[in-house]
Amino acid sequence: MIIGITGGIGSGKSTFSDLLINKGYSVYNTDAKARELQNTDAVIREKIITLFGNDSYDTLGLNRPFIAQIVFNDSSKLKQLNEIVHPAVKLDFIKWAKQFNLNQNIFLECAILFEGGFHKLVDKSVLITASELVRIQRVMKRDKVTELQVRARMKNQMSEDDKKKLADFVIYSDDEKPMSEKLDEFLLRLN
Repeated sequence: MIIGITGGIGSGKSTFSDLLINKGYSVYNTDAKARELQNTDAVIREKIITLFGNDSYDTLGLNRPFIAQIVFNDSSKLKQLNEIVHPAVKLDFIKWAKQFNLNQNIFLECAILFEGGFHKLVDKSVLITASELVRIQRVMKRDKVTELQVRARMKNQMSEDDKKKLADFVIYSDDEKPMSEKLDEFLLRLN
């Protein structure tokens, strides 16, 4: 079975994925793969430069702060960027998933599982979520950004309430119960 892991920014989905990896499960991270492909795929790179200009890349690769400043303030540019990157990530995931035994559970971590159509590639989905305040605080601390910057990113994501309606499972990450216990309970419910 292929299980999609999703959640808004700062929800705890990466923590959940890391715990799965520590248990020996295979997790494909769409964000990490998108970052890799944006730097290594010549066609993607050329399309991004055409869309955003030569400042899109610097000596380290994709100029993420430059791109973020544009796409988190212009949803049409975010949509165009996603139309460049998402198809390549989906194809890469399909290729990656083929290496596994059909009896294995594998996971797809994707912040935009539903918005990006990645849900069509999974059998089940789990939403990792937390209150908006907790998510904002986590991202501010993690990324050293302002609340305003976090909210700008959040406004481009599907609401947690809408994701709850679509997900097969919902796990809350903002209470006192350790995520490792929640993961164990989820794995039991999954089988």
